[in-house]
Amino acid sequence: MRKLAYPIQKKSTGFYYLVEYEADPDTILPFETEFRRDERIIRFLTTRMDKNHTEYAEGRRDRENDRRDKPKQTGAEAQA
Repeated sequence: MRKLAYPIQKKSTGFYYLVEYEADPDTILPFETEFRRDERIIRFLTTRMDKNHTEYAEGRRDRENDRRDKPKQTGAEAQA
């Protein structure tokens, strides 16, 4: 649970999700319709990623996965 940057519909905390997916443009409208109908979703944003953004996101995701997969070293192990 995180504090929102500003209150939305009198709510000051909530969850943030980032969902990346590939789909045909015709698929997006049903998703947005369901988001509008779901009272638990107070705000959403749909954007189209260009080629450069897609490459950047993949690189960032790979770096984060590498960091998570590495075991944490203790001080003694780091000095050895």
